[in-house]
Amino acid sequence: MIYAKNILETIGNTPMVQINHITKELPCMVLAKVETFNPGNSVKDRMALKMVEDAEKDGRLQPGGTIIEGTSGNTGMGLALAAIVKGYKLICVITDKQSKEKMDILRAVGAKVIVCPTDVEPTDPRSYYSVSKRLGQEIPNSWYVNQYDNPSNSVAHYEQTGPEIWEQTQGKVTHFVVGVGTGGTISGVAKFLKERNPNVKIWGIDTYGSVFKKYHETGIFDENEIYSYITEGIGEDILPKNVDFSLIDGFTKVTDKDAAVFTRRLALEEGIFVGNSAGAAIKGVLQLKEHFKPEDVVVVLFHDSGTRYVGKIFNDDWMRERGFLEENITKASDLIQQHQDKPLVIVRTEELVSHAIDRFKKYNISQIPVIDTTGFVGSLEESDVFKAFIQNKEVANQPIKEVMGKPYPMVSAQATLEEVAKEMQNHQAVLVQMEHNKYHIITKHDIIASIR
Repeated sequence: MIYAKNILETIGNTPMVQINHITKELPCMVLAKVETFNPGNSVKDRMALKMVEDAEKDGRLQPGGTIIEGTSGNTGMGLALAAIVKGYKLICVITDKQSKEKMDILRAVGAKVIVCPTDVEPTDPRSYYSVSKRLGQEIPNSWYVNQYDNPSNSVAHYEQTGPEIWEQTQGKVTHFVVGVGTGGTISGVAKFLKERNPNVKIWGIDTYGSVFKKYHETGIFDENEIYSYITEGIGEDILPKNVDFSLIDGFTKVTDKDAAVFTRRLALEEGIFVGNSAGAAIKGVLQLKEHFKPEDVVVVLFHDSGTRYVGKIFNDDWMRERGFLEENITKASDLIQQHQDKPLVIVRTEELVSHAIDRFKKYNISQIPVIDTTGFVGSLEESDVFKAFIQNKEVANQPIKEVMGKPYPMVSAQATLEEVAKEMQNHQAVLVQMEHNKYHIITKHDIIASIR
């Protein structure tokens, strides 16, 4: 009989799959190492188990102990599988930018999840680095994994992932491309491949808001490079010890939008349902086109499963809110898609200014059309209220008709963006007349949000 004695024995030996459509403009063969076939659905299963086993061997992890780690979700899943099989407790410290699916999955496999803010310095006591380290010091019989600086991370990929890639390509691999987060995957695989063939090129995929690319090119850790980004699992605002820059030939940065768009394209065009960092990785391969020759074999690693991004990358509303959805916006009706199901917020001439202020707050808006029994007769904006307040501190009790401005211009639903923009040169908004005598408002914010 052929079977695994436990789920941990199914880790590794993931398939290599040729990419056929997205990369058809490239002169070379592109193969994807699809790590979602691991039992925890990510590449992190490999290093999670290795770190646990090494900690058991040297006594850092004792029987019945508690494993503590700061994670973007995938390492936590790998650690959870090991904890279940080996009888440990697990605390995962995660940032609030990670998908709800990741948090729910971690809880489903028995982990306690602590959520920390994303937009804080790594040294801030609220950061997930600081919180996980502190818990490791405070909780008795616990072990803080620290995947960023734990050498077992890269060793796992030197012992497993690198050899698999070499064997699956029969030593023909010429380039290895992978997203870089903790650095374990790229460094471990790079070390193995370059020992077999020093001419193999190693490329890291970075994201905007991360420090890797500039540090690799200049040796400068530039804090101005650090800002919040959406792509999960790659990029850092620190320099993990597992990132061996001497083994990496170069980095290319991929935008949040491109990462999201190409993640969806992998599902639609290749039938490969993988996560956010895979989209970044395949877009990075395309950006490196000039480095490839017809005889090259490029291996790109896909970290995790698309199931962890169903509520984000694979959700049209989430994509649309961030301007990531590839939509053709050409006319006025296209600009109101996000609020076309909501009624137009209005005020009446005889209402008090305080009523308009309440609506500004309630609906988080800055402009309101004003009507009377004849139709649209004026407009009220926050700037109008501010100017009136400077002259009269009791403006809140005045009728709106005494402080309102001219009515907003009216355009048809078929009006072009150029026509809408022209009407806005002297106004903060325009009204769009839809079917059945319904109206919607377009503001300058809507125009800006449509810019791709």
